[in-house]
Amino acid sequence: MMSHPLSPKLRQLRLSGMLETLDVRVSQAVDQQLAPLEFLALLLDDELERRNQRHHVLTLSLSGCDSNKTLAHFDFSAAPGINRTLIQDLASCVFIQRHENLLMCGPSGVGKSHLANAIAIEALKRDFKVVAKPTHRLLFDLQIARSNGSYPRHLARILACDLLLLDDFGLQSISPQAAQDLYEIITERYEHGSLIITSNRTFEEWGEVFSNDLLASAALDRLTHHAHTLIIRGDSFRQRSRRKEIAPNISSSETPIKPES
Repeated sequence: MMSHPLSPKLRQLRLSGMLETLDVRVSQAVDQQLAPLEFLALLLDDELERRNQRHHVLTLSLSGCDSNKTLAHFDFSAAPGINRTLIQDLASCVFIQRHENLLMCGPSGVGKSHLANAIAIEALKRDFKVVAKPTHRLLFDLQIARSNGSYPRHLARILACDLLLLDDFGLQSISPQAAQDLYEIITERYEHGSLIITSNRTFEEWGEVFSNDLLASAALDRLTHHAHTLIIRGDSFRQRSRRKEIAPNISSSETPIKPES
């Protein structure tokens, strides 16, 4: 491929990706008697598609989203209590354009993180800037950034993104400084950028995360304003899968009792 006579020129123009389909397109042009402009248009379409794919892979990697947790991979039949129409509406990402928030609560294992991640991936597809992390990890990274001098850069990226996904809010306790950082993030993004927050705590318990009633009240007031709320109930997907795996083993290990003669 690199020995193709056009390779040096395409590399110089940063179009070396065209070499991947050049021979195929040449054959197609000959077979279908394509006009020069049609042939060129096909090559340009190939290059744009490759660039779009590379861009998506890069932004997905930088965002922190899980590429396997998409809407296509979510089993709605196993979660009949979830309003599928609402999820599809949120996946259109209009709420991000409006700088609205999405708050998802429910017990562990009911699909909150998967759905939040899936909506974030839909946002990436629409060229929104996304940052997705577990809440405690994002706050810990800010703490490390403060110690090595990169705090302003890290905070700027968090504040500038179109969608910030904070997973497992309240799952782990946080320090007073982390609570202050979280409050600052919520305050600065209020009506300027969207938040998706998942939590296994009820809304009434969210204030405990801050360990400061005044800070918690101010933060929650901003979080819940212009917010969509989704309460998911039910059993854990993981526990249901585990029970399905165990059941056949129990059945096969049981020794049938022979009737007495």
